[in-house]
Amino acid sequence: MQFPADDNGQMLQAMVDAGMDLTKSMDIDFFLVFDERSDAESVLEDLTAKNDSADLELQFNEEVEKWEIIACYHMVPDYDAILAKETELNSFAGEFDGMTDGWGVMQHQDGDDFAGDDDEHECDEHCHH
Repeated sequence: MQFPADDNGQMLQAMVDAGMDLTKSMDIDFFLVFDERSDAESVLEDLTAKNDSADLELQFNEEVEKWEIIACYHMVPDYDAILAKETELNSFAGEFDGMTDGWGVMQHQDGDDFAGDDDEHECDEHCHH
């Protein structure tokens, strides 16, 4: 697979390199950040009212010292679809003095075929993990 030479393309390539199947739908987390809790709460209310298909979570991210909404969409990790969703969310967050702060996935998702998933191995003194 060939991806554009930008952050999204690099992330998708890293997913392929990790053995993830990009033809299957998976949970993709998009991060929206806000300085003010009230702005983040307004966005959360609006996204909920839109009956958006995302699972939404609001938290304070101590690392960046901002309020963060994690919007999780179950979708195929297609470059154009991710770019479109990121652009849509960034525009929406901007109306509330916020912005998107990237996206990510959990490496191991339902249906992934990773070696060792069913391994009943128990470590002992000879283990080299």
